[in-house]
Amino acid sequence: MKNTIPVLGFAAFSGTGKTTLLEKLIPRLNEAGLRIGMIKHAHHNFDVDKPGKDSYRLRKAGARQMLIASSKRQALMTENPFEQEPRLDELLPRLNMDAIDLVLVEGFKHVSFAKIELRREELGKPLLYPDDPDIIAIASDQPDDEGPLPALDINDIEAITAFIQAWLETQGANTG
Repeated sequence: MKNTIPVLGFAAFSGTGKTTLLEKLIPRLNEAGLRIGMIKHAHHNFDVDKPGKDSYRLRKAGARQMLIASSKRQALMTENPFEQEPRLDELLPRLNMDAIDLVLVEGFKHVSFAKIELRREELGKPLLYPDDPDIIAIASDQPDDEGPLPALDINDIEAITAFIQAWLETQGANTG
């Protein structure tokens, strides 16, 4: 996947806490001066506009794309005419790359791009690494320093932030 802005994923099984970690991590990266773009893969039908609101009503009336904008934000809802999984390489160009320094991705664990694997021992799930050579570190509730990859404490947001900043420097990226 070719892209001028670094892309870093967070891969894990459901229930590991990807969204919770990202919710804590993004403000730290912002404090470090990084402008973050985010892509999240959903495995289900979802709505971001609410039933009864104008945007919802117009989308449900048949608009294939619904762009709603105000002075504070904008959102584009696009209906997929065919039920197929979205492709990360098709989603990335939809972001305004001039306005971000780093794209974080939640999901798309089977796509080839740099990822941090998240692991919680109590879930009893197998590691995605070493079957995924794109995993650059493992953040776990029981970090194992004996492995070949950097081991991060999933609860140490500062350490994960520092790891990402160091990784960005190896990518030739602006680190804030």
